[in-house]
Amino acid sequence: MITLDSSGIIALFRRRDEHHAAARDAIQGESGPLVVPAGILGEVTYMLEQWAGSREVDAFLGSLQDGSLLLDCGERDLSRIRELIARYADLPLGFADAAVVACAERRGGRVLTYDQRHFPVVAGESPITVVGS
Repeated sequence: MITLDSSGIIALFRRRDEHHAAARDAIQGESGPLVVPAGILGEVTYMLEQWAGSREVDAFLGSLQDGSLLLDCGERDLSRIRELIARYADLPLGFADAAVVACAERRGGRVLTYDQRHFPVVAGESPITVVGS
C-alpha cells in the first residue's frame, strides 16, 4: 500500500513530468491500493489543470471514481494533522503534506513523493518511508 503525495500524483498523470518514469516504476507490481488523502484533492486538481490540462484532471478523477485510486484519510486524521503542523511549524509543513503523513502513518507508512523539502525531514522522525525518489 502506498499513500500518494501531490508530487507523486502529478508525476503519474503528467507524462512530461521529470519523475514520470520513476513514479510508474515505484507503483509497478504494487498489490495494495494507492491511497489519495482527501486533504490534497484541491491541490492536485489545481496543479494538474495548470501543468497538464483538463484531460489529466479527468483521468485522475476517473481513477478515483473507478477505484484505481482509493480516496481516504479525512476526519480520522485531523488530530494527527494538527500535531504534525505544530511540530513542523518551522518548515512549515502545511496542511496538505501533514495530511499525507498522517494518512501514510495509518496505512503502512509508504509515501510516493518527490517533495524533498519536507518529507525527508519528517521521515527521519516518523514511521514513514519515501518511495520513488
